[in-house]
Amino acid sequence: MLVTSKLYLEQARNKGFALPHFNYWDSNSIRAELAAAEKLNLPVILAWAQKHSAEINIYDALALGKYYGEKASVPVILHLDHGTDPDLVKWGAANGFTSVMIDASDKSFEENVATTKSIVEYAHQRGVNVEAEIGHVGTNSTEDNSNYTEVDAATAFQNETQVDSLAVSIGTSHGVYKHHGIPKLNFERLQALREALNIPLVLHGGSSSGDENLTKTVELGVTKVNIYTDLANISLKAAQEKPFENEPEMAEHQRDEIQNLAEHYFGVFKTNKYQYGD
Repeated sequence: MLVTSKLYLEQARNKGFALPHFNYWDSNSIRAELAAAEKLNLPVILAWAQKHSAEINIYDALALGKYYGEKASVPVILHLDHGTDPDLVKWGAANGFTSVMIDASDKSFEENVATTKSIVEYAHQRGVNVEAEIGHVGTNSTEDNSNYTEVDAATAFQNETQVDSLAVSIGTSHGVYKHHGIPKLNFERLQALREALNIPLVLHGGSSSGDENLTKTVELGVTKVNIYTDLANISLKAAQEKPFENEPEMAEHQRDEIQNLAEHYFGVFKTNKYQYGD
């Protein structure tokens, strides 16, 4: 069943667990990710990111998400991830995504506030929750292009935008950590943010960040962790492991491997603390 994120993220914040956010890029990946959630009988966030438009456009992604989400036996939050185009984010909020992210983190603070506030007002009228980002989670194409989230700025941002959840930067990056291995995260900054803000915190760039690191971020207040690269890489590895008799056999093996990794992350994020009915 498709649900909005508000009550699930609030419970995660109160009970000390995180919801896994799994990006899907085709029907194979979404089926595998959902199979993991249904096997464990736990809620899940299934997400399409604007940067994946070349692989699957928003219309096809939404159709897939609604089809599989509506017939799922567990709560499914259908999320539009890293929307940098405000018009696209508004379209998503109006047409079936139950959660959206507006990402103006590369803009000035004032522009980020104005853009996010506009999306919040639009989405809330339609019962859709909004995630935004302050600070900037970079990529591994450079040595260090991430900016830690400042506590005072995050507090002001929350107050001015009334955003529902906030992605913060504490040292993770998008993609694979090619040069430095598992990153060193700023747990002190995370703890300060958790104490200063009264909304759920989100961690982007969860892939390859290390299970111990991720579990600790959850213990310190992160309520949603984004995973994409690890899932895509294990799917690729599965396809290359041996010669397959046919494509369906290969796709089944890919689904199995994606599902196993997704199940693993449910454990890392302590999602089994979720209680139905709360």
